[in-house]
Amino acid sequence: MAKQKKQKIHRPRAETPKGFRDYFGADVTQRNEMLAKIAEVYHRYGFDPLESSAVETVEALGKFLPDVERPNEGVFAWLEEDKDWLALRYDLTAPLARVYAQHRNDLPTPYRRYAMGPVWRNEKPGPGRFRQFYQCDADTVGAASVAADAEICAMLADTLEAVGIARGDYVIRVNNRKVLDEIIRGLMVDSEKTRALPRNFSDALNTRGSDWKFVEPEDILRTIDKFDKVGAEGVIELLTEGRKDQSGAFIEGVGLSTQDAARVVQFMESRGQDNTETLSNLRELMGPSVLAVHEEHGVHHTGLEGLDELETIATLLEAQGYGPDRIVIDPSVVRGLGYYTGPVFEAELTFEIKDDKGRVRQFGSVAGGGRYDDLVKRFTGQSVPGTGVSIGVDRLLAALRAKGRIDSTSQGPVVVTVMDRDRMGDYQAMVAELRNAGIRAEVYLGNPKNFGNQLKYADKRNSPVAVIEGADEKARGVVQIKDLALGARLAADMTTNEEWKSQPAQMEIARADLVAEVKKMIARANAADRE
Repeated sequence: MAKQKKQKIHRPRAETPKGFRDYFGADVTQRNEMLAKIAEVYHRYGFDPLESSAVETVEALGKFLPDVERPNEGVFAWLEEDKDWLALRYDLTAPLARVYAQHRNDLPTPYRRYAMGPVWRNEKPGPGRFRQFYQCDADTVGAASVAADAEICAMLADTLEAVGIARGDYVIRVNNRKVLDEIIRGLMVDSEKTRALPRNFSDALNTRGSDWKFVEPEDILRTIDKFDKVGAEGVIELLTEGRKDQSGAFIEGVGLSTQDAARVVQFMESRGQDNTETLSNLRELMGPSVLAVHEEHGVHHTGLEGLDELETIATLLEAQGYGPDRIVIDPSVVRGLGYYTGPVFEAELTFEIKDDKGRVRQFGSVAGGGRYDDLVKRFTGQSVPGTGVSIGVDRLLAALRAKGRIDSTSQGPVVVTVMDRDRMGDYQAMVAELRNAGIRAEVYLGNPKNFGNQLKYADKRNSPVAVIEGADEKARGVVQIKDLALGARLAADMTTNEEWKSQPAQMEIARADLVAEVKKMIARANAADRE
């Protein structure tokens, strides 16, 4: 009888899918602690928490991703048996619009909510660019006054300081899309070239039989949103004929004339020494020629309205004590998403860090948002004002680590070692006492045969203290407590056993004093970490 061939067992690869990552203990703990501080600020401002579904219909999400060339391909979507397309949410704002439209009769107006959780984008992953990441949002729906926008900016400033970003290490920059749209609307180029007009403005001209070729406003917005990365010269190249990127690949330009591209850049660079000068520069840029275009075509002058809104925001913030050291008007803020209709803002961290190649760079943006007065209208047919901000949780955590506000590791539990398997009840009693006193603690549950491995385990867990009780200690009513945090610091500076023995890294205490002495050791370790 022929020998049967052994069938090869297929085993799945143990690897994280491309563009995703695993979050371990310290990452999750530090994120939760930071989110708790943020939630405390939001709660103080009167915002309520909301947890909406991670899954929405593709229709409800809309086509608002920055990747306008793939409006529905940028999400993780699937077709249900009832022919409905569902998708994982790509942000927390689009679901809010659906929630408010669905429950508006039961919700207060204005409705103030905050939300925290993961979002998913089906984009090409890269260094520091993941397909799943955390966001933390706060929004006010149903308030038309720009006082709501000013409040969001003030709350964002308070939030950054609450989590550990010191005043002077950040600035919140505010602009208005109405002003930017007006600058774009004023561009009139030769008929042989493309023309750049904002949303819906081209329709009026097309009805007159014009054969002009129009540039979509989103093309300009996405281009000038790269201002911080490529600078003025780079933006002009991208707005006109195009440029080569760092890899040498050629990026096709939008097609504006050099003169009109320069005017857009002039707008981006019109920030003055203070808010008053900035507003004056912007009003000058509006100019008589832009006004003439609007008068000719009968279009409402939203640019001046946007400037008035910026002035109001600045006045309201100054009245609350938020000066230009924290919040400024900055025309270079664009925001790439297409649903913004008014004030937009970004929180930028101004301190320097070194990138992977050792180059000194500013940390950059960690939060952004703005006004979106048409988002709920998609569901109700009625315009509902809304404004909000979204914090990039992972980015903000990275910033806090870069500033030394939090360590890359977190303190582990006290480990009660096992010297005698038959006395597991005694060790569990110790752990219970420690836990009841609010101390994180665990009994070593691995193979206790090798005591050295137990201490190695405690070190790997970043434990501050190890508790040791053998038969001799039990008989005498004492325990040994080992200050692992202190031991690690001393070991780095010592060379002889005598020197080691002279230090209080391990001490014998009465069993009845276990909780009190462990608390002292942990407090000492925490104080040393803060130095």
